Amino acid sequence: MEIVDNKKLWSSVLVEIELSVSKANFNTWFKDTYILKQEEGVIYLATPNTFVKEWLSHKYHNFILRILRTLSPDIRSLEYVITKNQPKSRTAQSQTGGAVTDRFAASHTTGGTGGGELPLEEHYINKEDNLNPRYGFDSFIVGPFNELAYAASQAIVKQPGRIYNPLFVYGDTGHGKTHLIQAIGNALKNEEGANRKIFYVTSERFAIDYINAIQANKVTPFKEKYRKYDILIMDDIQFLSSKEKTQEELFHLFNTLYDNNKQIIFSSDKHPNYIPGLEDRLKSRFSAGMIVDIPAPDKESRAAILREKAKMNNVELDPDVVEHIAFSVEGNVRDLEGIINSVLCQQELKGRPLNVSEVKQVIKSSEKPKKTMSAEEVIKTIANFYNIDEQAIYQKTRRKEVIKPRQLIMYIMREDFSSSYPSIGQKLGGRDHTTVIHSCEKIREELKTDTALHQELSQIRALMS
Repeated sequence: MEIVDNKKLWSSVLVEIELSVSKANFNTWFKDTYILKQEEGVIYLATPNTFVKEWLSHKYHNFILRILRTLSPDIRSLEYVITKNQPKSRTAQSQTGGAVTDRFAASHTTGGTGGGELPLEEHYINKEDNLNPRYGFDSFIVGPFNELAYAASQAIVKQPGRIYNPLFVYGDTGHGKTHLIQAIGNALKNEEGANRKIFYVTSERFAIDYINAIQANKVTPFKEKYRKYDILIMDDIQFLSSKEKTQEELFHLFNTLYDNNKQIIFSSDKHPNYIPGLEDRLKSRFSAGMIVDIPAPDKESRAAILREKAKMNNVELDPDVVEHIAFSVEGNVRDLEGIINSVLCQQELKGRPLNVSEVKQVIKSSEKPKKTMSAEEVIKTIANFYNIDEQAIYQKTRRKEVIKPRQLIMYIMREDFSSSYPSIGQKLGGRDHTTVIHSCEKIREELKTDTALHQELSQIRALMS
């Protein structure tokens, strides 16, 4: 299904969003948004103020983009634009909520790179290279958790194509992978007199481009396009899992670029050796350079990130508040950004800095609920949901009506309860951990396009809450 009309497209997106978020969140973050325009696969989403813009970009970006791509496959990226010209048909903000968010926006329109109402053109992603100018080394926080990856990136900037080629950066979502690899691209792009051809692309977009080229009988122009670059940056390589033809094309592209000393940079959510369905010859190529992990930030790094975010918004935070948030919030960078945005909003509402006690309440209301269900309870819940025999989940059967629930059980145990792959396999009849990895990846892929599965997952999670 492809929707071109902006109004229809966003209405369809909102329908999907409303099914997946609470009514309060939907009304707070989405009711005054609309598509400003669409240019060459880039959606420019209008938001009423800085706070909404930052919250959507940090908390809901991937979620919105997945829905957009499902409805219109040609969409490649999403940008947020602050605009005061809301359509007349839009419902006005409530007097209280509007005053708070407008005051927040007004107080953060100057200074810093993270909260100003910048001119529209400064939000644009360059169409020639797909690089986002907001991702630079000047706004990249370096700490013990990412200093090796940072050092490798600096070495590449000094000698592209000659050292750490390819560079493969991996880590969980929200650890700063995309920021880092785009920062490399921007640094090389802005080097005086370099005149390099640089291109950033997600592996999903690369796969779509390749399929379109085959269907249009334009494979040769596709090859020529990607082989002309001096620096190729490919994000989220795990999405090429089990895509054999696309992997073959990437293999040949890699060889051509590598043989000509062109710098190649990849990112993934896991080490290449643990990406299911990835060909051994690609794993071997990735290992030829440097593979580096970006783990979750340590406490000191979390504190540094908080101070930087506050500085970008021209706000001072009490050292005790910074210390408490850094100690209490052990998630990724996006989790920290979500908390700091909530704190800043509360400070605007109260007209004064928050104390530690008040910050504790903000954290408590923002944190994800900790689930304590046993594996047996999860299995029972999902078996009942799909009306199948609970014992069938443990058996070696390949019946279609059992495979999907079993894969969902593995996915939920991994995503919601952070169980290890071997542990999940053991609890589900002694299955190998590679089977569990494959099942989790399969569900992740299907959730991108299967709205019915997305709704089923939401219903199951509601039963377990």
